[in-house]
Amino acid sequence: MIAIIDYGMGNLHSAAKAFVRLGAEVTVTDRPEVIAAAAKVVLPGVGAFGDCMRNLHRAGLVDVIRDVIARGVPFLGICVGLQMLFEGSEEDPDVPGLGVFPGMVRRLTAPGLKVPHMGWNSLELKQFSPLFQNLPDPAYVYFVHSYHAAAAEASLVTAVTEYGGTVTAAVGRGNVQAVQFHPEKSGAVGLSILANFKEMV
Repeated sequence: MIAIIDYGMGNLHSAAKAFVRLGAEVTVTDRPEVIAAAAKVVLPGVGAFGDCMRNLHRAGLVDVIRDVIARGVPFLGICVGLQMLFEGSEEDPDVPGLGVFPGMVRRLTAPGLKVPHMGWNSLELKQFSPLFQNLPDPAYVYFVHSYHAAAAEASLVTAVTEYGGTVTAAVGRGNVQAVQFHPEKSGAVGLSILANFKEMV
């Protein structure tokens, strides 16, 4: 069972549909006991960092997220779901993140280009990630974001993309993997990434 965390933010049902297409058993839930019992957990996110973190706290889901991560349950963050794994964000400086990974989320600086970064862009793989096995080269995915993670440890960054400079596209360590782009909107490549997560142990 893959639990997709429902905290009132994020494109939950398109992510759920993508996993169902892959033959996964999925539940979209805000119940801590269901999340705690899941074989795998997905934290999606759309919108402002501060709103997402406040909603997680209101829903009483912060502790169960930290618990499943600590127990080694395969965990996938998507978009703001990646950003919340870090210590905080320039978007809402007074709101702490989950602090799973060291580093801050910074606004994109892309001189001469529009922010948000919106549309298809290619991935440059930097470190091994179980999400990126057997992808085409180049692999194109779909982004919609104005902020990206500035990880304090380079070894956390599993993929980057170029948009007026180097932009963090994915991070991960062990059971916790996260992507800044939207795999559920990224066609066959996105489905391959979600299939790789489905097979993570």
